[in-house]
Amino acid sequence: MTMLGCPVPRYFIDTNDDDTFVEDEEGQILADAEAARQMAQASLPDMAREKMPNGDGRTFSAVVRDEAGTVIYRATLKLTGEWSAGQKPC
Repeated sequence: MTMLGCPVPRYFIDTNDDDTFVEDEEGQILADAEAARQMAQASLPDMAREKMPNGDGRTFSAVVRDEAGTVIYRATLKLTGEWSAGQKPC
């Protein structure tokens, strides 16, 4: 597929939520690497909402690969929660 004679890039965004790794096998046609970066970053809060409150610590990550399979961007969101001494509810 081309846009004004230029190839339109396909990017793959793999995700990991500390439990499950999901490899993007289809990819998405996006305008450029910046659009892929934005999509990867936007996926992290959604992943966190889906998994919490199932614990107080988890790392969420998204990795962008280009069509050649080269990793071009990584984004990580680390969520850490802890009770203050003696404050955990019964």
